[in-house]
Parts: sequence; C-alpha cells; structure tokens
Amino acid sequence: MKRTYQPKNKQRKREHGFRARMRTRAGRNIIKARRRKGRKILSA
Repeated sequence: MKRTYQPKNKQRKREHGFRARMRTRAGRNIIKARRRKGRKILSA
C-alpha cells in the first residue's frame, strides 16, 4: 500500500508557505502568534 504522505515542495509552499499565510487575516494572525512565541521558523 502506498504511504499517505507524498511530499511535493511546490504544493507545500503554496499551501503552508509564508506568502500563503500573509494572504488572509487569519494567516497573518498565525504568523503574529508564532513571532510572539519566539519561533525560529515561522512557516513552511
């Protein structure tokens, strides 16, 4: 049986990347929360 996770970098960036996050208000809130928490990596 094929595994469920078939990694694709373009798809990953499109769905979870920084630019995708900044597109919506909720996404910007996620980035803000991660900055507040002091995350080294903010998004994919």
